[in-house]
Amino acid sequence: MLELIVFASGRGSNLMAIQDEIENGRLKGNIRAVVSNRRDAPALAYATEKGFNVIYDDPNGEGGRTGYEKRVLREVERIGSDCIALAGYMLMLGGKFIREYGKPIVNIHPSLLPAFPGLNAQKKALDYGVRFSGCTVHYVDEGMDTGPIIAQKPVPVLDTDDEESLAGRILEEEHKLYPEVLTLMAQGRIHRIDRKVYIDLLDERYFR
Repeated sequence: MLELIVFASGRGSNLMAIQDEIENGRLKGNIRAVVSNRRDAPALAYATEKGFNVIYDDPNGEGGRTGYEKRVLREVERIGSDCIALAGYMLMLGGKFIREYGKPIVNIHPSLLPAFPGLNAQKKALDYGVRFSGCTVHYVDEGMDTGPIIAQKPVPVLDTDDEESLAGRILEEEHKLYPEVLTLMAQGRIHRIDRKVYIDLLDERYFR
């Protein structure tokens, strides 16, 4: 059983996709809490509806970002977890938080990293003229989307694409890829050695 805490700043669609896989029994996991830096995030409304622990704090409050991360870490440690999953969390976690948490932190990003890290990845892909974009699940380190890559899913860029249409098709794949990676983590089939990530496959099917 993979005990998760999910960090989200927006709609929470990846949070919902993860919970859907838990409820249908494919992901042997449990969402213990949802953390957000935005009080009005739809992800928090969903978490409240589901009865999850909800952690909201203001990163512009007392102590600034340092104080914010200290308070959030205290709550995360109180609740307990095996892993943090960032799902549309729009702040970079500081190195002190990452080191003191001391357990895996994973993120999903809407590009084929290391291409187009940071914000507006779909616009960057279109502006650059790539023929394929996609999504990446990776471990979180102290850089901007620079952690070791766990899995990726390519998505073709169509001549008719704009930022919205490309983002929509990538998001569909995110909703598949992220729960699948977490399922492999729950099964103990993901192994990391420095920047290399190895996955034990039980059959020829990788990601659907």
